[in-house]
Amino acid sequence: MSKAQTLSAADRAKLESLIGHDFAEKARLDRALTHASARTEKGGNYERLEFLGDRVLGLCIAELLFRTFGTAGEGELSVRLNQLVSAETCAAVADELDLHLYIRTGADVKKLTGKRMMNVRADVVESLIAAIYLDGGLEVARRFILRYWQGRAVRADGAKRDAKTELQEWSHAKFGVTPIYRVDERSGPDHDPRFKVTVEVAGIKPETGVERSKRAAEQVAATKMLEREGIWQQSPAGN
Repeated sequence: MSKAQTLSAADRAKLESLIGHDFAEKARLDRALTHASARTEKGGNYERLEFLGDRVLGLCIAELLFRTFGTAGEGELSVRLNQLVSAETCAAVADELDLHLYIRTGADVKKLTGKRMMNVRADVVESLIAAIYLDGGLEVARRFILRYWQGRAVRADGAKRDAKTELQEWSHAKFGVTPIYRVDERSGPDHDPRFKVTVEVAGIKPETGVERSKRAAEQVAATKMLEREGIWQQSPAGN
């Protein structure tokens, strides 16, 4: 966004079209796009909106998943929810909306790159959701969220990315702990080794995987635990 306090009429109209909502209170949209570094008047940035938007997004995504995956257990739903409300997904929605063209920041933030800038884009999406909710209500916010998240939610690989990553997210959400991996045994010749690895999550039975590398064995053990706990459906081969 330019140094001006507000969006131009043309920019606002374009963004409202992408959002699918015409704001009754235009200042809400401006505030949702203003980072604290822009040094506006007190309360003139998106920090409070981000707090609210995170909760609205979580509610709408949880409802979407509950209705879409009628046979999924709590574990699988939690994994899918964590993925869909993650900074990576929110930043991807921001990019789809070209929000970087409208975000108002200070010079210090404009120098940020990588993950820190990704977090800014994600924060703006959450603040935008809050602004929509406050201006139009929950149904309007839900329509916006469905517009940009529903396709992401129903992808076949939505709950299966990396077994170790999924297990960590689930164990954090369920038990507040991180899985521990332990190499129990290394056997076989150097050209064809076999690693036996056990994964432990406090409070449940451990699982073991055997493969030709330590990382692959960890993935097998994590997959077994995810399938056993009903987070992932068991593969036809039972692996």
